[in-house]
Amino acid sequence: MMVRGGRRVPRRRANVGRVSAPLSGAFGDLMAKHQPQQAPAGGADEALIASGVRTLDAEAGGISALALAMRNGLGAAFVAAADAIRRARGRVIVSGMGKSGHIGNKIAATLASTGTPAFFVHPAEASHGDLGMITPDDVIIALSWSGETAELKGMIEYSRRFRIPLIAVTAEPGSTLGQAADVVLALPQAREACPHNLAPTTSSLMQLALGDALAIALLESRGFTALQFRDLHPGGRLGALLKFVRDVMHTGDKIPTAPAGARMSDAIVEMSAKGFGCIGIVDGQNNLVGIITDGDLRRHMRPDLLEQSVESVMTRKPVTVRADQLAGEILEVMNSSKITALFVLDAGKPIGIVHMHDLLRAGVA
Repeated sequence: MMVRGGRRVPRRRANVGRVSAPLSGAFGDLMAKHQPQQAPAGGADEALIASGVRTLDAEAGGISALALAMRNGLGAAFVAAADAIRRARGRVIVSGMGKSGHIGNKIAATLASTGTPAFFVHPAEASHGDLGMITPDDVIIALSWSGETAELKGMIEYSRRFRIPLIAVTAEPGSTLGQAADVVLALPQAREACPHNLAPTTSSLMQLALGDALAIALLESRGFTALQFRDLHPGGRLGALLKFVRDVMHTGDKIPTAPAGARMSDAIVEMSAKGFGCIGIVDGQNNLVGIITDGDLRRHMRPDLLEQSVESVMTRKPVTVRADQLAGEILEVMNSSKITALFVLDAGKPIGIVHMHDLLRAGVA
């Protein structure tokens, strides 16, 4: 029982286990039209794949339209935006609401990691004090597909009041945001991948792609190097790939070497003791003249192997690396040459050795 207006009214029983009759008439037809279409029995997988392909095709069409726009009118605005960012003495402030905000966060992260100091400011929080994060030395990138995002109003007004350069990323150049901006990166109109043309999908991807394009253009125009990239990415696999060979190589007494003219019996003892599966052969000036590997031993296996000189077995002109090369580079060298250890030379003399296992431990491979 429940009480309504001072009277006790009996509760209605829920229609558990009952199937309601289908709606009829114009309203029923309208509802049926907007119900999700059920895939035929046995064709669910094919329907899902077809849906995925349609989404990818739609989003690819948006990127193609963006590339075409870049070759036309958007290109001039793109150059103006890059110039405004290069001239700024401060940082790039990226802002947007909803899906545009998520994309803005990624754009700010990409800019920052490629040498353009940037961070994201939430437009709603900006109107409650976070505008204090923005200085006249900064430049603002505001993302809004419609250009009428109400939460951006405070940031737009703030940028105009303090003459902070404002770059708009919008599909509506004539919008409030577009009219207020110093530079308008006008995105071409494109249909969303969503079948109702509602959920931000193609539009979000186009915003992200344009942000990536801007970040990479700035990177290249500044001559941002892999070594500078390493300074900003010390962690994870990227940080490992950007380590130097000198950071992972073995040095000193750990380097397996034998003098030219030595017997193979002595070389094998040294080779086994150091455990790298190879040994370097050096001349009287300590220059590396050859290398002997486990493979060389197998290829030269015969009864008198131990009595042979190292010169008769060694491989001359072996592949070597420098201490100032990046670990990612030597990983490629090892993979392409199908070898597991490399000697590190300085002016022809071995100063270290690096093994594939060292790259694995460092997180490079």
